[in-house]
Amino acid sequence: MRPASSEGIDGLGRVVVVIPTYNEATNLAWIVARLRTAQPAIDVLVVDDGSPDGTGQVADDLAAADPAVSVVHRTEKAGLGAAYLHGFRVALAAGYDVIGEMDADGSHQPEQLDRLLAALVDADLVIGSRWVPGGSVVNWPLQRELLSRGGNLYVRLLLGITVRDATAGFRLFRRATLDKIDLDSVESTGYVFQTDMVARALAAGLTVREVPIEFVERVRGDSKMSGSVAAESLKRITAWGLRERAAQVRRALGGRR
Repeated sequence: MRPASSEGIDGLGRVVVVIPTYNEATNLAWIVARLRTAQPAIDVLVVDDGSPDGTGQVADDLAAADPAVSVVHRTEKAGLGAAYLHGFRVALAAGYDVIGEMDADGSHQPEQLDRLLAALVDADLVIGSRWVPGGSVVNWPLQRELLSRGGNLYVRLLLGITVRDATAGFRLFRRATLDKIDLDSVESTGYVFQTDMVARALAAGLTVREVPIEFVERVRGDSKMSGSVAAESLKRITAWGLRERAAQVRRALGGRR
């Protein structure tokens, strides 16, 4: 990755947003242009998982035209979490102070990134949330909304956390936050990665804030979420929750001796 092209944002330093892609050729230039317009001081790192539709070439063309855009080419589709972990490591090595996450399909609106930036002033991790007051979703069927709300309620109850949208993917991390989480110990590679990172941040005693966003369902291309992906996420979260509850019982029993 080339050195950061911007001088940074007052109070936060240099910021980069990592955008993972797989078959997003019809969306990538559009969303990067919106991000660069909304936040000219923020750099962009595209992490492409070997898209067969030419997304990688689109990303290269964007990088050739704009020094604020960089590209990492991966050779396989190894999951959302794996792509983000790769991007985080590259961004950390490049010296960025704040590292963000954003989808390439337009569901996360760059024009609302200022809300996350403002909240990061006194936080370690900021999440653009659909399920806090003021948050919303656009063009979602009721079944999908109930699934997301129910899944996040399950996460809160099982893991004992208060974050209302632990599965959200519109985020900003401070560099120190990723250092404390210890990326080398993160094994989640799929969509459960998002919940994993929230749980790790809270376990490390870090401050996690949620700000309301309007989440817009993609209008071009195919969603990468499927029933099997959701089922695998719930399976992993259940295992974590049961393990944590068992640890709590052991600690409680140990304290009575």
